[in-house]
Amino acid sequence: MRLKLLVAALCLPALLFAADPWRAPSAEQIDAIYPQMRVLYEDLHRNPELSLHEEKTAAKIADQLRKLGYDVTTGVGKTGVVGVLKNGPGPVVMIRAELDALPVLEKTELAYASHATTHNDQDVEVPVMHACGHDLHMSVGMGTAALLAQHKDRWHGTFIYVGQPAEERIQGATAMLKDGLFTRFPKPDFVFAIHDSSFEPAGKVAYVTGYAMSNADSVDVTIYGKGGHGSAPELTIDPIVIAARTILSWQTIISREKSAQDPGVITVGTIHGGTKNNIIPDEVKLQLTVRSYKDEVRQHLLAAIERIADGEAAAAGAEKKPTVTRVEGVSAVYNDPATTQRLVNALESALGKGNVVQGIPIMASDDFAEYGRAGVPSVMLSLGAVNPTKFETAQKNREVLPGPHSSLFAPDEEPSLKTGILVETTAVLELLGK
Repeated sequence: MRLKLLVAALCLPALLFAADPWRAPSAEQIDAIYPQMRVLYEDLHRNPELSLHEEKTAAKIADQLRKLGYDVTTGVGKTGVVGVLKNGPGPVVMIRAELDALPVLEKTELAYASHATTHNDQDVEVPVMHACGHDLHMSVGMGTAALLAQHKDRWHGTFIYVGQPAEERIQGATAMLKDGLFTRFPKPDFVFAIHDSSFEPAGKVAYVTGYAMSNADSVDVTIYGKGGHGSAPELTIDPIVIAARTILSWQTIISREKSAQDPGVITVGTIHGGTKNNIIPDEVKLQLTVRSYKDEVRQHLLAAIERIADGEAAAAGAEKKPTVTRVEGVSAVYNDPATTQRLVNALESALGKGNVVQGIPIMASDDFAEYGRAGVPSVMLSLGAVNPTKFETAQKNREVLPGPHSSLFAPDEEPSLKTGILVETTAVLELLGK
């Protein structure tokens, strides 16, 4: 009996440690840092900056991280910030928060609303607003950074906070990777991010396994004809008519050239041609956005757009083939299935199963995808940001609430920040291991 008691006593500390890992921050811990994160959030919201011009925003993030004891590097990928906190052996986990805002005139009437204006790269004065919640993402990430710095006795490994520029121009992730994000700094074993959403109320988080956001390609097309007088179309080759036929034919790529099981979108966002009602122009310019999930579908859509444009021009007798140029593109966000399920299990314990819901893939895009394409398991979760009462009322009335990129989009501040910090810290702790 004495031997059994001795063995039990020797094992007791290990059993207690195993039974009491720091799986998630407490409400009291989050409440303690919330006032500081609220001040940061409102400051960032009041003072937004456009893509690749986030100098002041980056400086604020760098300053906050340095005060927490992080090893901070600025100017990565032009304006990016990397904060590294090493805490012994263990996994390396990176979170991504975006620095940039949008050229949108804010109409929320918040006490901390943005009234900022600036000159864009074309030297045109534009309003600026954090209309996509990047200010929330930065502040949530800083809350996570603070909790990890304050409780280094409860975890081991390396945590990296990345303030990424130019997400809205789908350039920042690639720029940081090219500038050595995964070589100059510890290469992460996992990359994690949140994105606020109007699809869920504050207090909930949604997940998608596999493809969560789409490939996105911007394509410019110029159709050439032969101009002339509007009263004598028989003496011309009308590029406006060719453009009209081409636009309609492009939709058959979606309806007839790919499986209905493989989502795809071809949208013509602009069409410009002509100067006067009685002049047939020489050319028409179109701008398209092309969306897909699978790489093979992506390549088919892009090739078919050019094939059909060439065919319609030839059918009209045009003497010059259209020019089709892919201006920019970004890959699909793919949530690593095993990592996603691991995080779902951890978050259900922290938030309750009813607050962790399965979402649906969307056809929007995010250059967060590039970290996964670089070979690191990555997951992005959708953070509910709408006041729960407003959300419930909107659901009953079938009302569409303002969402990201709207001049009226405003996350419900306190529950969004607190839930975001809980979600992100819990996810990081799970990926760091105990």
